[in-house]
Amino acid sequence: MPESTVSVLNKSVKQTLSLVLTLNNAKSALFYYVLFVQLVKAQRHLRARGIIASAKDIYTWAAQQVIHIVLRVPSTRKKVAAQMDQARLDIEKRLVPQGANVTRHLALPSEGKSLEWILQEMEKMDTELGTTTDSWRDGKLSGAVYHGGDDLSKIIVAAYARYCVSNPLHPEVFPAVRKMEAEIVAMCLKMYRGPAGSAGTMTSGGTESIIMAVKTYRDWAKATKGIKEPELIMSTTAHAAFDKGAAYMGIKVHTIPLDPYTRKINLKLVKRAINPNTILLVGSCINFPDGNQDDIEALSALALRHKIGLHVDCCLGSFIVPFLEPSGLSNGDSKGRYKLSPFDFSVPGVTSISCDTHKYGFAPKGTSVIMYRSVELRRFQYYVNPTWTGGVYASPSISGSRPGALIAGCWAVMQHIGTEGYLASCKQIVLATRTIADAIADDIPELYVLGNPPASVVAFASKHPSVDALEVGDAMSKRGWHLNGLSEPKSVHIAVTTLTVPCVDQFIADLKDAVRDAKVAPSGKGSMVAVYGLGNSSAVGPDMVTELASSFLDAMYKA
Repeated sequence: MPESTVSVLNKSVKQTLSLVLTLNNAKSALFYYVLFVQLVKAQRHLRARGIIASAKDIYTWAAQQVIHIVLRVPSTRKKVAAQMDQARLDIEKRLVPQGANVTRHLALPSEGKSLEWILQEMEKMDTELGTTTDSWRDGKLSGAVYHGGDDLSKIIVAAYARYCVSNPLHPEVFPAVRKMEAEIVAMCLKMYRGPAGSAGTMTSGGTESIIMAVKTYRDWAKATKGIKEPELIMSTTAHAAFDKGAAYMGIKVHTIPLDPYTRKINLKLVKRAINPNTILLVGSCINFPDGNQDDIEALSALALRHKIGLHVDCCLGSFIVPFLEPSGLSNGDSKGRYKLSPFDFSVPGVTSISCDTHKYGFAPKGTSVIMYRSVELRRFQYYVNPTWTGGVYASPSISGSRPGALIAGCWAVMQHIGTEGYLASCKQIVLATRTIADAIADDIPELYVLGNPPASVVAFASKHPSVDALEVGDAMSKRGWHLNGLSEPKSVHIAVTTLTVPCVDQFIADLKDAVRDAKVAPSGKGSMVAVYGLGNSSAVGPDMVTELASSFLDAMYKA
């Protein structure tokens, strides 16, 4: 073989070996990079959760896998399916009208009906379902209807009638609606001590306000910090809408346990959970489950130190917490209970606040406000598409078209009640709540109040070995009360409203009787125990509740 040919072959072999080595190096580099990224994620997760909590997570995951395997066994699967089918039927029986005499409207009528016929048919439906349109007036309902006065309803209906066809998507056609919406936001910003340059928008409710906040911080962090795998930190009592928003927006959630005594978020664990991908801390004032308040000032210090957002969820506190200080109730009682700490934009690290006007603002359902410290931050909430063939598309929130009648109704209510009216309702509701909390703490030894709720919600759990709080809740249901069952710990809460105020003494008397009933109640027979107890009873419990909840939603749409 000529020497030149050998030289060429040697060169080719060297080039091939070099290419192979380069590819191997690239594969190795990619492998180690992926390994490094996963190790960093694992380290951050372990740091945030801690060794014990992480071990519990692994145990729960393993238990779920074992149970899921067991459930695949034909005999077990058949038994569980039969039980779930029966549960679905029970749900439908409670929600969907049954019987041959029930009138169903499953297709458009061939000819339109008169107003008189429509009203008669609505009354007939209420009768068929065994309810009346004002069954909530007895004050035994936790939350849901926060005012319900006839005079206020007339004002709302009048505003609806005037603006029933309006849509803020067309501000040039309905300029008054645009003006009212801007004024609602401005009034809420003033209530929450918004600084110069603060801004906000209206939404359809607390869930949308929270989802919009989550979306805003995701886009802000990506644009200003280049964060592509965002994370947020919240407590176990933060509203589920944060989980919902994070699921929609692709954000990892670190859920931090509470201090069991104060019921506030554990700040030590919050510090451990913060990392370079953290975009948002969440605090509540007040939270939905037990009505307590997180330490907003401490969260503010952390947010400022790490240059991240701090959202304070005041959807439930709404038009109660801003009026506690001027009503003289923010310092709590002589025993040091029920004190409210600073929570609004006067706390420097607070960058956004959600507030439901349709709760203690008494506005019509479907209205809420999301507020930001600056116009610049609010911009990240918007969606703008400048290249759509239908023209420039821009919307401030999820919805495009929105009911201007709701905005008008909200504005009318706020103008009608005014500062003095909200001060008066705050005093009535909060004093009634504290009367209930005092009675539980001082006169019902089997129960205890969760934390020191400063506003309008009080939750109780059992400290007696033979009393299950959920059994107490079921016993209250038999007495006509509609309360909320909670988990971790098993407990029950009431959100006090204007309608509850005259019924406080009855509530306390019924609660004492319910505790006595619960001592001899057959375990697990009530609906609260069945659902809320199952949710944290085992590894498979949450899956069962998820299936039941989905069946409930299915039944909601069965005509």
